[in-house]
Amino acid sequence: MKSRTHSEIFHTLGRLVALVVCVSVSIVTVSAQELLTATRFFDTVAERYATIDDYVAAIVMRNGSERMEGTLFYRRPNLVRIDFTSPENQVLVSDGETLMIHVPRHNVTLQQTLRRREQNVGGLATSQGLRLMRANYSIAYLHGPAPVPLDEGSSVMVTKLRLDWRNTNEGFRQLILSVDDNLVIRRIEGITPNFDEVRFDFRDIRLNQSIPSTRFEYTPPPGANRLNNFLFENEG
Repeated sequence: MKSRTHSEIFHTLGRLVALVVCVSVSIVTVSAQELLTATRFFDTVAERYATIDDYVAAIVMRNGSERMEGTLFYRRPNLVRIDFTSPENQVLVSDGETLMIHVPRHNVTLQQTLRRREQNVGGLATSQGLRLMRANYSIAYLHGPAPVPLDEGSSVMVTKLRLDWRNTNEGFRQLILSVDDNLVIRRIEGITPNFDEVRFDFRDIRLNQSIPSTRFEYTPPPGANRLNNFLFENEG
């Protein structure tokens, strides 16, 4: 696989924030014995997700040979923060209008004003946002509704949903969501328009923790270099 620059990695990471918020801890509240179509299964995720005020989860992100891990915080409607342990002390925060990533090993803070299409990073973390995903992607079971191992030899059994883009304006050609027998999404896999593969794994998920808004406040070190609009130019 080709080597990826830090700029490319963070470009992809920035695009993926909405995805992380959207489906990282969605829980389906129907009986596992009830036979659902793939679209109805997805719709139920949206219905349940509307009841989630906030969450905390351990997250591992893979992008080619790059691996990042840390703690993900979300508070509705649009607050997101990831405190990374690898790379150590790296931070990603967004209030839905601005995305900021501090990269201590390069002493740089990347900042992006989000466009309307990307705006409200938490916007997809609502039943309405998920309905937009439903409109923009075709939804099917990857292997049918029967559970399969999360990985070869794994004791964790999951049902996999496959989402394929309906048009080329979306950030991913394809998404695969893996939902375990407790009806919690354990993994998200994506293929970007450039055919790069990314993966997110979630564990230790805790819902409705009354996370204060101050958790999402972040001031980068004063000596850090600033790089604005690293994803795209701001709209005039």
